[in-house]
Amino acid sequence: MTDHAQSRKARKAGIAAFVGTTIEWYDFYVYATAASLVFGSVFFPEGTDRLTGIAAAFATYAVGFFARPLGGIVFGHIGDRFGRRSALVITLTMMGAATFLVGLLPTYAGVGVLAPILLVLLRFVQGIAVGGEWGGAVLMAVEHAPEGKKTFYGGFAQLGNPAGALLSTGLFSLLSTLGDNALKEWAWRVPFLLSALLIVIGVLIRLKVEESPVFEAEPEPDEGLPLTYALKTNWKPILLGIGTLPIAVGGYYLVTTFITAYATDPSVGLSETVVLNALSVAAVVELVATLGVAWLGDKVGRIRVVIWGLAAVAVLATPQFLVVSSDSTVLIFLVFAAMRLVMAATYGPVATVLAQMFRPQARYTSISLTYQVAGALFGGLSPVASTLMFQATDSIVPVIVLLVAMCALSIACLLKAPQHTDDATTADTPAPTAPAGTAS
Repeated sequence: MTDHAQSRKARKAGIAAFVGTTIEWYDFYVYATAASLVFGSVFFPEGTDRLTGIAAAFATYAVGFFARPLGGIVFGHIGDRFGRRSALVITLTMMGAATFLVGLLPTYAGVGVLAPILLVLLRFVQGIAVGGEWGGAVLMAVEHAPEGKKTFYGGFAQLGNPAGALLSTGLFSLLSTLGDNALKEWAWRVPFLLSALLIVIGVLIRLKVEESPVFEAEPEPDEGLPLTYALKTNWKPILLGIGTLPIAVGGYYLVTTFITAYATDPSVGLSETVVLNALSVAAVVELVATLGVAWLGDKVGRIRVVIWGLAAVAVLATPQFLVVSSDSTVLIFLVFAAMRLVMAATYGPVATVLAQMFRPQARYTSISLTYQVAGALFGGLSPVASTLMFQATDSIVPVIVLLVAMCALSIACLLKAPQHTDDATTADTPAPTAPAGTAS
């Protein structure tokens, strides 16, 4: 294959990964934003304390994270056995259907306890779908890309996170101008119902992308199941990968989902519109920066770039949460944007870091299991834990300490992370990438 043809296929796969993950993360963030703002009062008994209601809503939110490892196993098997593309079309359809149905759910006032039960069931389906989505989208982008450009093209899959967040928070910001009553009575349903249109677009785009060339050349694992091979052969990089991701998955929700609830708490008193607008601007910054830091990862080493980002997140942890008590809207916007800029450095290159931690055999299962277990541990629990810590101590300091500790764990695991190249998958020993982190 000529370099031009390979680059064309890489671009096509990258764009499809971007569109697909944008839709998936839009669906996921729509739920997260609604959980922060309205679900506590819509799906739980009237008169529930505000923070208790938010914690309960975040608990339903966490259900999706705990379903994600199962989704990673199921769709990892499909992706490793039958192809990346087949798995991705199914995950996108599942996610869209579940999100659309959330928009049709009755409230607690209408059907009582059945409302949160149905919410949890649909959240579980969302979790299964996104559990199989991310790993497949990353592999389609990375495996189509030539060596030396894998981090850049892997960044296309990562663009879906800020783009989905931007669509979600931007839409909720617009709907919040209708007033709190309208948002809680009917307007919160609009972003969920709109997902139906996005899913049709995403599926059509994904069907036009060729299967991964690495999958087509991939030897069958010796064991019968990809999961068996992954756990037997890849257990060490799976553990290192989980330890690499606290900030990329959990820290991210602390500075988006939890901070929305914290900043709008009466003790802080920031308006929902200001928070949502600040998060929307921050999402734009991350969206613009993601491919830039991914490109930088190919030039100076993707592991090095992620470590730089983690160090910056630790430095900005305190300003991020204290600034919401400021009277300066401009300062709030600047700090939110700065945090998401450095978050881009922790998130943009990490897709390729994880993909290249594993040889092609059972790679879909391995990367999905890694990412989704980390998502369950750090992403699913961090908003709930932070809300409970804040409620128990009436202080934001424990949350800041948690964020810094997550940075430290990520750096420690990255320094030991292996990196393979797709043209050297039979090597017995991976080339070291840390601390220099120059593999690309």
